[in-house]
Amino acid sequence: MLEVTNLSAAYGQHPSLNDVSIKVNAGEVVVILGANGAGKSTLLRAISGICEGKVSGDVTLNGESLTGLSSDAIVEKGVALVPEGRGIFGDLTVEENLLLGAYSARARESERENLERVLMQFPKLRERQSQIARTMSGGEQQMVAIGRAIMSAPEILMLDEPSLGLSPLLCKELFQNLTLVKDLGIGVLLVEQNAKQSLAIAGRGYLLENTRVTHEDTAARLANDPAVQRAYLGAGSKSATKAPAHATARVEVTKSIKPMGDPTPRRSAEQQIGGSIDDLVAVATKTSADAPRGTAPETASAARQLANSKIEVVLKDIEKAAQNARRRAPRKPQQTRGSVPSKAVPEQDPAPPPVIEVYKRPRVEVYRRRPSGQFERD
Repeated sequence: MLEVTNLSAAYGQHPSLNDVSIKVNAGEVVVILGANGAGKSTLLRAISGICEGKVSGDVTLNGESLTGLSSDAIVEKGVALVPEGRGIFGDLTVEENLLLGAYSARARESERENLERVLMQFPKLRERQSQIARTMSGGEQQMVAIGRAIMSAPEILMLDEPSLGLSPLLCKELFQNLTLVKDLGIGVLLVEQNAKQSLAIAGRGYLLENTRVTHEDTAARLANDPAVQRAYLGAGSKSATKAPAHATARVEVTKSIKPMGDPTPRRSAEQQIGGSIDDLVAVATKTSADAPRGTAPETASAARQLANSKIEVVLKDIEKAAQNARRRAPRKPQQTRGSVPSKAVPEQDPAPPPVIEVYKRPRVEVYRRRPSGQFERD
């Protein structure tokens, strides 16, 4: 069992971990969830002895302290790390990369057995043992990195973002392979951004926020925790989409608007008088003609008055219809926004008539002064 107690790490004056304590049992998958910069990768590097910052705390494996040991000594004790970015040797073949993982003394004696175990877990690698590693896909390179770590015969396997850069199909295959690693009795400490799939294969999990462990629980409970769902699983309360009140009000106002103009329906003169003008004239003429001859003068006068009154009604209705038509004359079109106003041409005053000046010779009068002092016109 791997046990980490009050582990802290700092790069200069900037802390990366603060009193982190976790446990990983044999044959168990433990996932570390957290946002970028929370300290997840620093935790794995501190456990494996490759953290460049100042590290304090205690790390033990099966009761034996790993604190202060070098990275190769920690591998000899049984802790292997698959770093972010895979870190394979691209110019070497698949088999050569896998055999490099068995350089530790604890793995040399069972090198061939471990190789066969890795090839059984990853059948694609058996088919491509002689292939250059850099020519493989990202998912296949990740298989090589995991297989190389298994070649060291670890008791605890740590993986830092193994699904980074992989397609969804390859991610699914990767997590299935990690369940096979667990079945070998190897404890797996997984740092992963894909919270959904990592919680699906994990037994327990820790939430690492702002360099501290804030929550620990089983993977099932973490997956059902509303806070975890909002933060890492993209879930949240779905508010019902409802049309805003102002949109409804706008519809009601639009329905209540009536076309501008004269509310009185337009009717012709014949519609207003309830018949044809010619018919009314014909009726008046017939009424006058049907009057019995030789009747009293007052009877004929009454008939004429009746006809004249009907004609007057018709004429008044015609005049009223004409006035309504004049009121409904087309208005001056209003200028819309964005339209270029037409420049009104000013009316020019008619040119004034030409003024002909006639030069008149001034009149000159000559006066003479007499000796007596008086003036007389010459």
